[in-house]
Amino acid sequence: MPMSGYIPRIADQRLSNLLAELPAVLVTGPRAAGKTTSARRVANDILRLDDPAVAAAVMASPDAALRRAREPVLLDEWQEVPAILGAVKRAVDEDSRPGRFILTGSVEADLTARQWPGTGRVVRLVLHGLAEREMSRSLDRPGLLDLLLTSDVSRLRISGPAPGLDDYVDLALRSGFPEAALSLRGDGRLAWLDAYVDHVVTRDVLAAGEHRDPVRLRRYLEVLGLSTAGLPAENTLHSAAGISQRTADAYDRILAALYLVDLVPAWSTNRLSRLTKRPKRYLTDPALALAAARVDERSVLRDGDLLGRLLDTFVVAQLRPELALLHPRARLHHLRTRDGQEIDAVVDLGGGQVIALEIQASSAPTARDARHLRWLRDQLGSDFRAGVLFHTGPMPFDVDDRIWALPICALWAAEAD
Repeated sequence: MPMSGYIPRIADQRLSNLLAELPAVLVTGPRAAGKTTSARRVANDILRLDDPAVAAAVMASPDAALRRAREPVLLDEWQEVPAILGAVKRAVDEDSRPGRFILTGSVEADLTARQWPGTGRVVRLVLHGLAEREMSRSLDRPGLLDLLLTSDVSRLRISGPAPGLDDYVDLALRSGFPEAALSLRGDGRLAWLDAYVDHVVTRDVLAAGEHRDPVRLRRYLEVLGLSTAGLPAENTLHSAAGISQRTADAYDRILAALYLVDLVPAWSTNRLSRLTKRPKRYLTDPALALAAARVDERSVLRDGDLLGRLLDTFVVAQLRPELALLHPRARLHHLRTRDGQEIDAVVDLGGGQVIALEIQASSAPTARDARHLRWLRDQLGSDFRAGVLFHTGPMPFDVDDRIWALPICALWAAEAD
């Protein structure tokens, strides 16, 4: 189904590949990330189950509704007619041809005790918020992670002028939610983000069957927003929010299932000792993090700690949609030792091999700023594939063997000669 003005997504090719081999794909991810828009692109028919008339017809006979639809058929807002999942299961059991069904909608199945009948029959694909590589329409060239593995990074160049620090903050606060990023600005965007937070604390949690106090959940989101990309002790978080550990754990489970909080695990290996095991907490959208924290751009630029964590959150938001494209599938971790060694992001490529990433607000990083990357390289030897010190300056440069300093915009504007 052709769509004018559509911004191609990093996940589009993976969705097409999955539909070429599998009968049913569930496109999941945070609300308002563009799931329906992306799925419509490859669907021949759409059943919008949030339309009462369509929902009533499908509810009367889900199996017949699927038989009448032209495949691949998009079942949008599937949770409005839960019986449709049973119909998909039966259809796939009878005929497992690839490319039959695409499902989009709520993540309710992850938040309730309701049995998920799609297990073994419906494969999930996560659609994250818009990345800068998508918004700049630069998907025609390889992403940075690919270049780090396949190219001579010393010959990388940046296409176009590099942003400055204020520009990076503006990009982070633009948000990855398509409506906020592409259609709104200024007060309109802030109002949209505030409304998103309101919807999470007053409706999403209730829809998941969780009867939580919206005031306490909002307070916890504020604490998470202020500490995004941080490693505070759990008791520090729930004490700051005025809630119990048990309540904080429940909130983490809900917010992670809604793809709003990412608990990035600590990387571990038997080749390193004295590693901390706490996960690193991110709010997945940097603009939403500051909206939840009730912090504006001027406050970020005055607070070096918060600025650094905002840039970390922004960089990791660019990496999430890229990771699924690496083969073997990569995993995102962080690393910190009790001796003070710290790596902001570790991309585990499998087989013990890693790409290590440090993120700094400095526009003029020095060799000393890469000391933790050098330490990890020396510990891992050949398993250390590449290290990157991201900075806010304009130029890429070599730091040491397999370690480079790159502008943050290399994530979407790097080209290999």
